[in-house]
Amino acid sequence: MVENFNVSHVAFALDCCDREILGYVAKPHHLRSEDIQDLMLKSVQHRFKDIETPKTIQWLSDNGPQYTANDTRWLGRTLGFDVRTTPSYSPESNGMAEAFVKTIKRDYIYVNNVHSAKQVMNDLHSYFEDYNEVAPHKGLNMLSPRMFLRENSN
Repeated sequence: MVENFNVSHVAFALDCCDREILGYVAKPHHLRSEDIQDLMLKSVQHRFKDIETPKTIQWLSDNGPQYTANDTRWLGRTLGFDVRTTPSYSPESNGMAEAFVKTIKRDYIYVNNVHSAKQVMNDLHSYFEDYNEVAPHKGLNMLSPRMFLRENSN
């Protein structure tokens, strides 16, 4: 397969309570259900250090075939997710994710004058780490997601 590095396809898991990016996948091709399944597993392991959630948690995604595939939905349920999709043609129903994409583009990709998808894919880890550790959020009293988590872990 010839990889096209003019475009990158990225999926991420965003915790809607603390806004931490729990995991991501990035490929130079359209994402497949296996990629989303990897993301689900990475996210659960990151947050819970286990292979399932301690209680049922909602997993909200759009309606792309990689998200709605039977294998993806089955794995999500196995991991402890209540697998849901947003209404079709309704980006506002997934506002936090849409806002996060705008933030990454504005505060990381455009600021760093990134000109290739390959460079974006190489730099995503550092962008997401900075976002999680440093980027303040109004909804978190101007703390970064991980600062908020540390401050509120009892």
